[in-house]
Amino acid sequence: MNPEQISNLAHAAHPIKSPLDDTSVSRLLDGALPREGGRVLDLGCGTAEWLLRALEARPGLRAVGVDTSESALALARAAAQERGVADRLELHCVKAEEYVAPEPFDLVLSVGAAHAFGGLLPTLAAARTRLAAGGSVLIGDGYWLSEPTAEAVEMLGDFTDLATTVDRVVAEGWVPVNGHASTRQELDAYEWSLWGELAAWALDHPDDPESAGLLAWSHARRDEWLHTYRDSFGFLTLVLRR
Repeated sequence: MNPEQISNLAHAAHPIKSPLDDTSVSRLLDGALPREGGRVLDLGCGTAEWLLRALEARPGLRAVGVDTSESALALARAAAQERGVADRLELHCVKAEEYVAPEPFDLVLSVGAAHAFGGLLPTLAAARTRLAAGGSVLIGDGYWLSEPTAEAVEMLGDFTDLATTVDRVVAEGWVPVNGHASTRQELDAYEWSLWGELAAWALDHPDDPESAGLLAWSHARRDEWLHTYRDSFGFLTLVLRR
């Protein structure tokens, strides 16, 4: 399997590809989406689960998703048809940083996709160029809960602690109007779901040539989580305005 296939399989039971439960996602969207109508953009949308839920929550909303994975976008199109929102969803297979918006958006989303722009602050800078006056940004990225090991930094990136992360965002002229630091339950549920889905698939398909390798890979990723970054990695989602 290629990395896209593995990711789609791993997220089958957790389509929000970040450590947030359904209640947290609903609360954040409700606080960020325009009350009536409006346009929302997701930079690095994957299977577009954030947009699908936004469209279901706001019948007058229109949405655009941008991602480089055609297989993820194909899943998004199928889900949009099934959920009755396809006529209000536009999807583009292009690098998020290269997408040129014909007009600004009332909400720009980018949750768990900051790597596409080189980090949290560059992602916010990219969102700002696509944001309408008075609009909001909903963004999610990692931070360090405690001092990480060198292995954790090498594996996940060079984050900072929660307070410093927020301070840096504010220093760029953004005002947090809502936010959520993922709970231990959300963080653990996400990791168990990812590696458990892969392991279960391998066990359910013992004759598949990919089975043994995928099972070993899922074990390795689970061990990295438990031994390398579980106690130090956190995830922060913010709703921001200028």
